[in-house]
Formats: sequence, structure tokens, C-alpha cells
Amino acid sequence: MSPPHISGTLRKFALRVPEVIKECSGIIVFGKKIQSLVFTTDICIIRNVNADAVIAVYPFTPQPIITQAVMLAADIPVFAGVGGGLTSGNRVLNLAHYAEMQGATGVVVNAPTSNDIIQKVSNQIDIPLIVTVVNDNVDFKERIDAGTTIFNVSAAKDTANVVRKIRREFPEFPIIATGGPTDDSILETIDAGANAITWTPPSNGEVFKDIMEAYRQGKPHP
Repeated sequence: MSPPHISGTLRKFALRVPEVIKECSGIIVFGKKIQSLVFTTDICIIRNVNADAVIAVYPFTPQPIITQAVMLAADIPVFAGVGGGLTSGNRVLNLAHYAEMQGATGVVVNAPTSNDIIQKVSNQIDIPLIVTVVNDNVDFKERIDAGTTIFNVSAAKDTANVVRKIRREFPEFPIIATGGPTDDSILETIDAGANAITWTPPSNGEVFKDIMEAYRQGKPHP
């Protein structure tokens, strides 16, 4: 029997991750199965999406107040970015400590993070350490030996190929990956071996576009 669906009159208008993501195995983190992660720091999106978790990574230096705001709004696990690119060295370690204390389910570091910093972070936190991969020019074994818990593959059009390479070398290692814009691209990434998929939602402005157009024409909320 399929599960019954319950939704309020107002909250039935919300973002839904692509159904095809349910084809992946998922990753069980602290007893919770995670198949879909929404890639955003927008708390309005976070409160109105059915993803299993949030991957809160953004292009500025990580700030604890941003992590706090995201986790205060979220009712799902949050994987918080703690640097590794612009932000480096012991600051990454300090931010990882802080994110854990704030309640993050895991921390995410960017591709340039050194193995030395990965090892330091891994040795001092008790939540998953997710290491981002942007191409296949990586010694995956060294990354794993340093303390990586999960790979986060974000290699644009080459994502599925990078996932395949990791999966060939490490059949059981957990992999999160970007799925791309279509069901076919998501399925390709899952078939390549991704356990969970990150999904980039439309922006508030994009969601508002159709609503405002309907209002201008005197129509109800779409």
C-alpha cells in the first residue's frame, strides 16, 4: 500500500524534488535515509521543499550566523559549508567545530581543501565530513585515508563520469552528486553510482514570475 499524502490548503503549494531521485539508494546518516539534498541557503525555499536534507554551501566565506539562520529555519538535516577554497587553514577547522556545535548534520569542504586539513577536521568532529570533487584529477584513496566520509561530486557535464570512476575504485563508498537539469541526467548520475542527488531549486524570483503573471491577468494563485 502506498503511503497516504496529507497537505494543508496553503502548504500544498511547495517545491517538489524530481520524483526520479527516489531511484537512488540513499545514504543513512544518523539513522535517517537521505536521497535528495536541496542546494540552497534561502530559508523560504528550505521551508517549502520536500528534499530530505539541505546542502548549505555558498560562494562567500562561511559565517556561523548564516549557518545558524539556515538551521533555525530548517526542519530537515543541514550539511553546512565550512570553506576550503577562499577560506582555508585552521579557520576551516574552527568553522567545522562551530557548525557541529550549532547542530549541523555534516560539514562540507570545497575541492581545494588539503588532505592535512581534511585529516584535522575528521579527527576533531563527530559528524560526517563531505569533500567536494570537481573533476577526476583526484587521488580518491588519499582523500578517503585523510578522513573523508562522503564525496560530493560537482563536475558539471562530467559528473556522471567522475562518479563512475569513484565507484569502480570504491564500490561501497558514499557518493552525493549533482543530478543536472533533467530526469535523464539525474538517472544517468544514479546509474553511474551516486547514492544521493543534490537538486538546485528555482529561485524565489523564478517561482514568483508565474504567480505575478497570473495576478496581472486577474487569475488566482497558480
